[in-house]
Amino acid sequence: MLQGTGSDVGKSVLTAGLCRAFANRGLKVLPFKAQNMSNNAAVAEGGGEIGRAQHLQALAARAVPSVHMNPVLLKPESDTGAQIIVQGKPWGRAEADTYQKHKAELFAYVMESFGRLKAEADLVLVEGAGSPAEVNLRATDIANMGFALPADVPVVLVGDINRGGVIAAITGTHQLLPEAERALVCGVIINQFRGDVRLFDGGLKIIEEMTHWPCFGVVPFLRSIKDLPAEDAVVLEKHTQKQKGTLRIAVPLLPRIANFDDLDPLRAEEGVEVVIVPPGQPLPRDAHLIIIPGSKATIADLRFLKAEGWHHDIHAHVRAGGFVLGLCGGYQMLGQHVADPLGVEGTRADEEGLGLLEVSTFLQAQKSVQTVTAEAFGARVEGYEIHTGITKGEAISLTAAGEHVLGHRSKNGRVMGTYIHGLFAKGAFRKAFLGHIGHDSCGSDFDEKVDDALDALADALEKHLDLDALYAASR
Repeated sequence: MLQGTGSDVGKSVLTAGLCRAFANRGLKVLPFKAQNMSNNAAVAEGGGEIGRAQHLQALAARAVPSVHMNPVLLKPESDTGAQIIVQGKPWGRAEADTYQKHKAELFAYVMESFGRLKAEADLVLVEGAGSPAEVNLRATDIANMGFALPADVPVVLVGDINRGGVIAAITGTHQLLPEAERALVCGVIINQFRGDVRLFDGGLKIIEEMTHWPCFGVVPFLRSIKDLPAEDAVVLEKHTQKQKGTLRIAVPLLPRIANFDDLDPLRAEEGVEVVIVPPGQPLPRDAHLIIIPGSKATIADLRFLKAEGWHHDIHAHVRAGGFVLGLCGGYQMLGQHVADPLGVEGTRADEEGLGLLEVSTFLQAQKSVQTVTAEAFGARVEGYEIHTGITKGEAISLTAAGEHVLGHRSKNGRVMGTYIHGLFAKGAFRKAFLGHIGHDSCGSDFDEKVDDALDALADALEKHLDLDALYAASR
């Protein structure tokens, strides 16, 4: 199990790299994360939601994604409340304080799923959540030592030296853990080192002297990981700066943005500039395309968008002849109104939409979670749906699979919306879509770029980590 000295120290990426590295050695490897908190979800085999990180790790392991790889998924809907997904299906909704009362019940599902994977694999690679040093949360923890101890899983502690203070983070974690939990830790990995690793020999000596934990290796700062999908929306807040491009795409940063990895294939396109616009700033007037991204709380984010004045920017953009694309929740916002008569998003509400498509959305308790194929702009579209609600109206159908309408567009073709996530991953559709808005594309599949990045990551881990010792530590 990989646990971290804190959040965002590279656990997800290292787990993915180790999945590929050990799979390359001929082992049947499966990833696992007991509890995940993310609005960046993916669809597992047969339907059901799991965290995007576990989906990527499954692909890295060359395994079929399963709901048992992430049995508990929390999807934040507000600052204190979240939807609870258990083994792929909606289980309930809870505020942070009441959620703790459900932990014992949820842990039974965690252990059931872990047992299934153990029975199928040569090696299960487990990713922790946050840090085991958060001892104030230990009593109800099911994601770090609260899982590792009853499951008897050896732990490797990951520290990110690029963040600074890695010696204090590791030795401080050692001090905070009780003896039984310290004994589970079989060593450490130092991640994201820049420069000559020999300069850190003294640091490694101090860590080992103070903790008696050996180091399995020091992983350098790897630029190849930029091609891997990120799980946490915090990465968007870190990358709001503009990059050069002949085609500018503006994306408002919504508080409950979901499935933002839809943007990754566009970011990777030569000549395309994706500008993430934070609150407090207007949408750029020179944007060719505005994408309203997915949202876990459509009505709340629609109200936020209006409060920021972005709705005025979007309407001005359309009047000037620009293009707009709404993805999932963003698609719902483009219509005449969004109604939530059952309080699916927390409270009953009805909000006027942006009025750019002749459609309306009614949120429903039942969620649509499935992979889909369709056709648009003369190209095949492949992706997946994760949404509540039905959208109907007089606008022209944009994408449809049989009788199942998955999107609409305006008569002039400049305003478009769809429920399909992951639609830009395949090069043929991305090329057709970008051609529609006046930009050429090489049409390469983004999935291949991700797979190449996983191979490069695995090669680096083979070089810089003692994988034999890591495998020997597993039991």
